Amino acid sequence: MSKTVILYGTESGNAEMVADDLVDEISGDREVEAFDMSDFDLADFDPENYYLVVCSTHGDGELPSSARPFGEALDEEKPDLTGIRYSIFGLGDSSYETYSHGSEIIDEKLTALGATRVGEYGRHDASDGSLPNDNALAWLQGVLEPA
Repeated sequence: MSKTVILYGTESGNAEMVADDLVDEISGDREVEAFDMSDFDLADFDPENYYLVVCSTHGDGELPSSARPFGEALDEEKPDLTGIRYSIFGLGDSSYETYSHGSEIIDEKLTALGATRVGEYGRHDASDGSLPNDNALAWLQGVLEPA
């Protein structure tokens, strides 16, 4: 049976909190698992599953610390991700030129390896005062595939 797998990359914990809320939102309807990107083995990518990627941005537009090993593994192992479907939600602050760039790095790596992004690219802008969880839950409704 297919499941929804949430992969999050975080520096300060915001992306993890968003991932936890997404799990809570959909766990009654479907099987769901969440992984810090640093704990996810690329060999576990399965075309039967649907992936939700939540990633913050750190420093000058870099990957957050928990996403760095994942990004490096994608670059080194270059797995064939053909058939992998994912949606992505980025966290950032539009007062910086590198707004949401951490998630864009992951998005580029996944598509370069054959994965297909589904639905709208979700983003949270910390400068507007809204909570990332609220934005992510609204985004989820537009990208979640029927159970």
